[in-house]
Formats: sequence, C-alpha cells, structure tokens
Amino acid sequence: MTAPAPRKRTRLSPAARREQILDEASRLVLDEGLHAVSMERLARDVGISKGLVYNYFPTRDALLAELLRREQTELRDRGMAEALAAGSFADMIRQTTRLYLEQTRDRGALIAALLSDPSVARLMEDDNRADRERTFRYCVQATRREYDLPLPLAIAAVDMLMAITGRAGRQVAEGQMDVGPATEICLELILGALGGLSRDREIKAPAIGDW
Repeated sequence: MTAPAPRKRTRLSPAARREQILDEASRLVLDEGLHAVSMERLARDVGISKGLVYNYFPTRDALLAELLRREQTELRDRGMAEALAAGSFADMIRQTTRLYLEQTRDRGALIAALLSDPSVARLMEDDNRADRERTFRYCVQATRREYDLPLPLAIAAVDMLMAITGRAGRQVAEGQMDVGPATEICLELILGALGGLSRDREIKAPAIGDW
C-alpha cells in the first residue's frame, strides 16, 4: 500500500499549527490506533519538519497528553456552560448528562485509547484529579442547595450517583443504548434517589473531614 504524499506546507500561526498537529494525531489514533502516532508520521502527514513538531511538543507522550487535555477541557468547559445556563436542577442534570453521553459516544474511543497509554495517564494524573475534584464539589454544592441535605449525606450520594452516569456512558459507547433514553434514565434515577434522601432524614452518612 502506497503511503500518502506529504501535504503541502502552508504558513499558519503558532496556535493554528499546534491545533493542526493535534487534529492529525487525533485522526491517526481513531483511524489506525495509538501505535500509528509518531513525530515522524505527524510531520509527514501535516507537511512540516519533524523539528517543528518537536518545537511544539517535546515528546510523543507530551503530545498525546496535550491531546487528552484538550478533549477533557472542552468537555469540562461545555459542561460548566450548560450547568450555568440551566434553569433548574433537573435541567442541569439533564443537559450535563446529555453532553457527557454525547462526548462519550463521539469521542470516547479517542479518550479511552489515550488513557490506555500508561505514560500519558501518568502525565495527566494531577489534571484528572483536579478536574474530578472540581466537578464533584460543584455537584455536591448544587445538590445541597436543591435538597438541603447534610454535607456528609450529599457527598456520599453524589459519589454513588455519579457512577450511574459513568455506567450509562459505557452503554452508549458500546452501542447498547442511545443518548436520549440513557439521559432520561440517568435523570430519573438521580432525581428519584435525591428526592428520597431529602424526605428520609433518618439516613445517616459517615462523618467527614474539612470540606
């Protein structure tokens, strides 16, 4: 099979060139797998020198980590925008859940491939931990405002209920369910559980430290 001819090099701004390299890396991962990504291949396919690729990304691992960071940042920013625009707690859950499931359907294969690389996952540990912490805190605070739950109970509930969305994401990614029905099932389960906890004040949760 003949290798594709190198693209004709065009002058781009540094930001645009950086995005072009990341876009090509994304395409390679999705079309051919993580093993297909190399600095030499990217340079050839984009139509630039290998040295220029290294100017933007010092190592292959750094490039792949940045690609993963771009995907996760887009999801986080869009999710926050949806949350802030929501007119009610139920709308916030529905809109952010749908967004997550759509991202999982459309980009889940890319994210899973990147996370499967131990070096990339290791480089992203701190970022991923910080993102999870921010999301978790926001959800706990929103849940407390809506249902007036004690902090320990809200923390325990959100921790458990976030697993529902994660499982729905796997089913959507595997083609077992469409985004629409999966979103509504998540919404019913989450709102039903939180409503039940709000009514039943006898449920206790373990004590926690500072929040």
